[in-house]
Amino acid sequence: MRRKRNLEPRMEACRDLLLVRGAPCLNLKEAEENFRALFDYKEVFGSSNPVELEVGCGNGGFIKELAVREKSTNFFCVEICDNVILTAMERIQGEGIRNVRFLNIPAEILRCYLPEGSVQKIYLNFSTPLPEHSREKQRLTSPRFLKIYDSLLAAGGEILQKTDSEEFFDYSLNEMRGFGFEIVRVTRDLHRSEFAKDNIVTEYERGFLEQGKRIFALTAIKKN
Repeated sequence: MRRKRNLEPRMEACRDLLLVRGAPCLNLKEAEENFRALFDYKEVFGSSNPVELEVGCGNGGFIKELAVREKSTNFFCVEICDNVILTAMERIQGEGIRNVRFLNIPAEILRCYLPEGSVQKIYLNFSTPLPEHSREKQRLTSPRFLKIYDSLLAAGGEILQKTDSEEFFDYSLNEMRGFGFEIVRVTRDLHRSEFAKDNIVTEYERGFLEQGKRIFALTAIKKN
């Protein structure tokens, strides 16, 4: 992806929305195990409203719609690519939305900043499937990441996933069930299901629909 023009000044202009940029050290495993700079949510947002998280926020279209719809909820968005997160931040800033904050970090180190058991919902919208076996650990629904989500979620908290890849969807279902999550909603054609009426269509999703692709969706609950 071509670097955005005036990236650094534009990132700086969004500093009130961007809480963290980059990992505290090059070794992500070391950072995840040893570094803690946990947020005080009331200090960050100015309220004690429930907190939800989008992992891989892309250009911010989904979170913009969700944050407007759910004004009494606070949202964190994590996105590793600064080019991409800038677009999302500028969109939120331009709309004057006040209940969203951003983390420009690898998702592997989320526990360095978000307290255990403090998140009500985690959204995984059209994560890269990474079908190669050698890249399984990098999939955002691999056991490596499910362990992180399980730690962050409150009891009864939810993971909501959407994807256009049936292979990745089946993988996610299997891994979540194996990890102990309860699957309470599954659809293999979201836009022809009863769940379509509440769905926020992302930019990627719109493109897939125009190509005639089905959208797969699930909701998984942390049982304890």
